[in-house]
Amino acid sequence: MTNKQAIHNSKHSTNNSPLATHNSPLINFAFTLAETLIVMGIIGVVAALTLPNLNSSTGEKEKVIKLQKIYSNLSDAVGRASAIYGPPDEWPLFGPVGTGERLIDFFKTSKVCGYPAGNCFANYLKYDSDMYAFITQDGASIGVLPLFFYVDIDGPNKGPNTPGKDGFAFMYNSETAYTVAPYGSIDFNSTLLTSGCFKKQDLNCTAWVVNMGNMDYLKCADKLNANNTSCK
Repeated sequence: MTNKQAIHNSKHSTNNSPLATHNSPLINFAFTLAETLIVMGIIGVVAALTLPNLNSSTGEKEKVIKLQKIYSNLSDAVGRASAIYGPPDEWPLFGPVGTGERLIDFFKTSKVCGYPAGNCFANYLKYDSDMYAFITQDGASIGVLPLFFYVDIDGPNKGPNTPGKDGFAFMYNSETAYTVAPYGSIDFNSTLLTSGCFKKQDLNCTAWVVNMGNMDYLKCADKLNANNTSCK
C-alpha cells in the first residue's frame, strides 16, 4: 500500500466514525456548563421553597402518631391494672400516687419522678404539683392525677412545651368502666373545640388530634368545619 493510499484510507475511516459526524448524539445533546448551572440553581430554589413545608408536615405527622400511641398505651395500662386491682376508684389511695403506682408497672420508663412531678415536666405544667410523673423510654412525660393525665409527647427538654402543640391531656370516662378518653371535643358546636382548641390551641385539642389524625388547627383553624376537617 502506497503512502497516498494509506492517507486516503485513514481519512475515509475517520469521516465514517459516528463521533465525527454532525449528527452525533454526543454533540447534539450535550449541556454546556452554563445550562447545567442554571438547572441546578432552579432545583435549589424549588427545594428551598418546599422543604420547610415538608419538614413541618412530617413533624406534625410524627406527633400525631406518637400521641395516638400514648393513648393506646394509657388505655392498655388502665385496662390491665383494672383486671388485676379492680376499678380505679376502688384502688387504695385513689389519687395521683395510688393511680400512678398502679399504672407505671405497665410502662417502660426512662425516669420516674414520682410525686410531685418534679422535673419530668416543663414549667407550663408544674403548677399541677399533685401529679405523679414519669418519662417513658421514647421520651414522653406522663403526669397522673386522680381522674386526669397530662402528657408532653417529647418530654420537658424538647419542643415548644405548649398545650396543643406538644402538651395534651386524657381523662377517665367513668361512664364506661373508667376507660381512658382524649380530653376535649370534636363537636363543632362545642366551645371546647371552637373557643378552646381552634382559638387558643390548648389541651382541648387532644381529642381532635387523636380522632382526626392531624394538627391542622395550627394552620387553618378558620377553614375547619364539620364537612372539612383538614386544610387539604
